[in-house]
Amino acid sequence: MTDFTDGLNDEQARAVTHGDGPLLILAGAGSGKTKTLTHRIAYLIGELKVFPSRILAVTFTNKAAKEMRQRLAQLLDEEADNRQFMPWMGTFHSICVRILRMDGAHIGLDGRFLIYDTDDQVSLMKQIMKARGLTDKDIKPRAVLSVISNAKNEMRSAEDFSMSARGPREQKIAELFFAYEKALKEAAALDFDDLLTKTVELLQNSPEIRRKWQRQFEYILIDEYQDTNAVQYALIKLLVNERRNLCVVGDDAQSIYSFRGADYTNILNFERDFPGTTVVKLEQNYRSTGAILDLANSLIQHNIHRTDKNLWTANGDGIDPKLWQLYSESEEALAIANEIQAQIANGRQYGDVAVLYRTNAQSYAIERALRQSYIPYKIVGGLRFLDRAVVKDVLAYLRLLYQPSDRVSFLRIVNVPKRGIGTVSVAKFLDWNDAARRDIVSGLLAVEEADNLTARAKRPLSELGKILEELQQEIDGSPA
Repeated sequence: MTDFTDGLNDEQARAVTHGDGPLLILAGAGSGKTKTLTHRIAYLIGELKVFPSRILAVTFTNKAAKEMRQRLAQLLDEEADNRQFMPWMGTFHSICVRILRMDGAHIGLDGRFLIYDTDDQVSLMKQIMKARGLTDKDIKPRAVLSVISNAKNEMRSAEDFSMSARGPREQKIAELFFAYEKALKEAAALDFDDLLTKTVELLQNSPEIRRKWQRQFEYILIDEYQDTNAVQYALIKLLVNERRNLCVVGDDAQSIYSFRGADYTNILNFERDFPGTTVVKLEQNYRSTGAILDLANSLIQHNIHRTDKNLWTANGDGIDPKLWQLYSESEEALAIANEIQAQIANGRQYGDVAVLYRTNAQSYAIERALRQSYIPYKIVGGLRFLDRAVVKDVLAYLRLLYQPSDRVSFLRIVNVPKRGIGTVSVAKFLDWNDAARRDIVSGLLAVEEADNLTARAKRPLSELGKILEELQQEIDGSPA
């Protein structure tokens, strides 16, 4: 029989083998929290014989979910893509998508709803603003969307926001908020914030559905609990059943997403919210040297709103950290270049050196200094595959076929590849199509009937309609 505590320290093992009831794991940086969380899931499945589908594990990123899935597969001697032994595992958003696809109809959602990403949202907001004679000079679309996102994460609707709006700017945003929600509904689309708020709405308004999901999830585990916001907190409370088998892992000292609405007091108040909580502290750091931990501990001591932890390590003291106080970004960049040259002169290789910066904008001065000093470098990062323009174009075609009323996707692909369809012709087509109450694909196929377009304008629109029709036929004729 596999020992799921093998290779763990005493506190990690205590967390892994915890029985029923709420469990708070306070995990300092580098203390093996992901390992502990994964071993606990494996213990539930392999030792306590909990059926995998009765376990919900929420991670902060898709990457973290993938890594946890791979580790779990190794512990249970299974294949990572064998979903039969896998619990429900993913981000809050991905979990909510699955719930809404299955039960969203109870609050009037089309199960085939689209999910708008940031680019889609900006495109939609620009359309809404243009229809109202507003430009970027009046108000930035991203600024409006940021306000709307904050409101949604505070579980405030457009009506709530409108009632509390003060001054002309907030009143204008309230008007755009209403229009944005209306446009999303017409496109059968949700933004990322909606995935959470609509799931909360579903569980709050339907006791039967709430009980169904509470029965489904016998054990719930939440990673990075210090970064949960109001709507995520509400969702957790709605999913936890009367047995309260909720395990959360986090560190209030690592809460860095308050600008997104994250509330670190969620972890500070966990014992109040769930009386009888077992608290386990992971204080042994496996990542850093003693000198780095001493520095970190001395700084965090000044935070009076925190849980009591003291990180330690068996790694030895290591090299003392250095603090440079510089007065400009160019001076900072030059100091970095000089330090790298000094390290190379002492026998280091360029590949031994990494420069971390907080924002991409900071890289420009550093790159300039490195080039001037003839220091070779490589920028790590770039666009993800799904963020590339050509991929977004293909996805827009597919989304328009999946949801023929998706105006955002239509506007993205109407001239991809170039068809010579002008913005005036596009606007006239949409006006005619809206009046006819057709979806966009049907309108393209019937565009010859449009009395407000010239024959020259109709031709490429009709051709686009035929392309979409042929693609749909290919999809319908393809094996599932």
